[in-house]
Amino acid sequence: MFATVRKQLRSHPALIPLFIFIGGGVTMSMMYLGRLALKNPDVCWDRKNNPEPWNKLGPNDQYKFFTVNMDYSKLKKDRPDF
Repeated sequence: MFATVRKQLRSHPALIPLFIFIGGGVTMSMMYLGRLALKNPDVCWDRKNNPEPWNKLGPNDQYKFFTVNMDYSKLKKDRPDF
């Protein structure tokens, strides 16, 4: 299969940017899904030792990927302890 793709790319060099951008998009989407699976507080991989990891987050923990004009170090606690 890769030999056929390589042969087509040699005969049609205009397809090379298409493969580069599609490969980059696939790579970035897989990296984002991996980040969501490993860093998101809603995901629990260890049910026995820490079944509710979102309860241990402090008010100044940043778990969002991107925030605009937000300083997490100055936030105060506005919820009760459970």
